[in-house]
Amino acid sequence: MSDKPKFEVIDRRKMKAEEEHENQQQPATPAEARPAPGGGPHLVVNESNSEARRAPAVNPEPGAEAEAELPPAPTAQESREQKVAYDASSKRLEDMVRAQNPAAGVPPQISFEHLVQQFHFWAMIQMGAGAEEGKQRRVDVIGLRQTIDMLGVLADKTRGNLTEDEDRLLQAVLFDLRMTFLEVTRAIVSQGVQPPPPPKKA
Repeated sequence: MSDKPKFEVIDRRKMKAEEEHENQQQPATPAEARPAPGGGPHLVVNESNSEARRAPAVNPEPGAEAEAELPPAPTAQESREQKVAYDASSKRLEDMVRAQNPAAGVPPQISFEHLVQQFHFWAMIQMGAGAEEGKQRRVDVIGLRQTIDMLGVLADKTRGNLTEDEDRLLQAVLFDLRMTFLEVTRAIVSQGVQPPPPPKKA
């Protein structure tokens, strides 16, 4: 029996298509005339391909344990419409925040540097930087390794697609975190693992 965790990826577009299909059975209110709940943005799914999206995925390898089944990729039109709706919701949220706090400025545009800095922040927390003063720092060495490995994946997948400054920042953070990881693991190894005491003779 495999120890690999099982999880399910839910395609919200498929759920939306099924809901619209059911509502179309009621002629009193066509799907096109119904506003989105609360007047907010909604994702438009083409009815022509909604049947294909509802079709269950078939495992190409019978007998093999099913991996996590990914939903179909959104169409270019769906992505554009969702991006427009997302930007509109973000703008409304910013307007509400500024209305409550007029002194608040426009939030900075999220950039690649923010992403790298966020990984660096997580790594610092995993090294115990958030510990209260006077308390022993607890290091999550496994979590730290995973964060560094994720940054390594990011570096591999973005190679050749970054500006000089972005690449320099990413490589500097990776170098710093890997050196810190080496220091942490050396400290752990130097402490050694104490063997259990020998059993007492009767």
